[in-house]
Parts: sequence; structure tokens; C-alpha cells
Amino acid sequence: MVSAVFHSPIATADDGTAIKTEATSADSTGAKAPKSAQTSVPTPAAAPGFDWSGLMLKVLPPCFGLALLIGIWAMVSIGTASSIPSPLETWKQAVVIFSDPFYSKGPNDQGVGWNILYSLQRVALGFGLAAVVGIPVGFLIGRFEFLSRMFNPLISLLRPVSPLAWLPIGLLVFKGANPAAIWTIFICSIWPMIINTAVGVQRVPQDYMNVARVLNLSEWKIVTKILFPSVLPYMLTGVRLAVGTAWLVIVAAEMLTGGVGIGFWVWDEWNNLNVKNIIIAIFVIGIVGLLLEYALIKLATAFTFEEVKS
Repeated sequence: MVSAVFHSPIATADDGTAIKTEATSADSTGAKAPKSAQTSVPTPAAAPGFDWSGLMLKVLPPCFGLALLIGIWAMVSIGTASSIPSPLETWKQAVVIFSDPFYSKGPNDQGVGWNILYSLQRVALGFGLAAVVGIPVGFLIGRFEFLSRMFNPLISLLRPVSPLAWLPIGLLVFKGANPAAIWTIFICSIWPMIINTAVGVQRVPQDYMNVARVLNLSEWKIVTKILFPSVLPYMLTGVRLAVGTAWLVIVAAEMLTGGVGIGFWVWDEWNNLNVKNIIIAIFVIGIVGLLLEYALIKLATAFTFEEVKS
């Protein structure tokens, strides 16, 4: 009879103590795993493909919209017996204009670049003054109910007034076209900043104010540590709306006051019956306004905090 020999899983230590062992195998990292375990080679993850559908969704709709605009423009230019220039003719004129945008041949004959810069300078002055006045007033109106009840009727009365209605007041008071245009920008830009800042202050959670009251914080610390961080997204929204309003107003104001500016350039080209330059000015005004809007949206997004949902 043949007897089978079995290896006992009991091993003996040097001191004779029995130790139960289990057959193990070591992996490549040195860690030991049961022998019965099967090692599997991990399958390399497939490289993520390029999201062509997302790219097309972002690129194609704007391209189709621009193509639609150019197509309608071309049809209108054909149907009006050449009173409106075609897109191709306007493009050729734009190349000529922007080949030397900063020429200067006198106070009333300057390149489109200088006109844009002068308009932006007026917008910056009027808008800056509106921010210096409007944001603190908005904080006060939102912080104190008495001031809110006092100023709300005045704001509701003056805010709907057309921007150009303020221009004669500026001419009468300041005796000059340039300060009158800046005044018009100021008075029309101040309302969005006051209203949005006041609404932001009023929407600060009452719990924050209760904590400040318990800690006996000063009014300055309440404004700088509690109100300002909470109100900042509302305030930047008001700033964005105010800049858009200011850019709209300056074009109309410069048409009436004259001088150097993109609005005056449009009116001067109309007096010269140069329709191609007028269309170019329309696109320039739109592009500059779009860039201002985009920059302020990015700024507002950077300071907007969303609540984390549990």
C-alpha cells in the first residue's frame, strides 16, 4: 500500500511552540496575499475622446447667427438700390479705416481709435463718480429703514427719466459739452448701483446681524466684515448694469454735444452721407460694449459664492 504524505500546516518555532501558518505568495510590491487569490492585470483606461459635440454646440450657433445677420444685410443692400452698402463694401472700408485708426488732422478730423478712447474716458469719469456716490448711498439706504423710506420715492421718480433729458441741465449748469456729457453718464449710471447695493444689504441674513449685535461690533466692522462680503455680488451686478447704461448714454450725448467721440463720429459721418462708416461705427460700439460686459461678468462671477447644498 502506498501511503500519502501530507505537510501539516503546523510549524514549530525554535522554542518548540506550534505556530499555525498559511501558504502565501508575495506580489510585486512585497505585500503578501493568499496563494489561492488570482492576480489580475488591470486594463488600462481608455483615453477620453475630444468632445466634438460640445465644441459644435458652442461654435455653430454663433456662426449661424452671424451668417444670418450678414445674409439679411446683403439682401437689404440689394433691395434698397445701393442706399445701404453691402457687407463686402463695408468690410473693405473697415480695412481702410483700421489701417490707421489714430491719425489726427485737426480737432474735428481724428481716427476712430481716438474717438473710442475719448468716449471711454468720459464713460470712466462719469461711471467712477457714480460708483463713488452710489455705492455708499446704497449701503446707507439698505442699512437704515428711515433712509430707505426717504429715498425710495425719489429714486422711483428720477430713475425712469430719459438720459438725454438730463443733458440740457448739464449744459446749463456746467457751461460745457464735455462736463455735460460726463454729468449725463453720472446721473444715469448711479441708479443701478444704488438699487442693487441697497437690495444686497437688505438681503443679508438676520442671523449675521444678531451675531454682530451679541459681539458688540462697531458699525465700521459690521460694514467691512459682514455687509461688504455679502453685498459684493449684488454690488458688482449693479456695476455691470451701470457700465452698459453709461456706454449707451455716451453715444447719444456725443451726438448732441459734438467734439471728439464715437457718438460725434457717427453724427459727423451722417452729415457727410458716409453710410459705410456709420455701419462700421455701429459694429465698433457693439464690440466695445460686449467687451465691457464680458469683463464685468467675469469679475462678478469671480466674487459670486454659491451655497453648498448638503
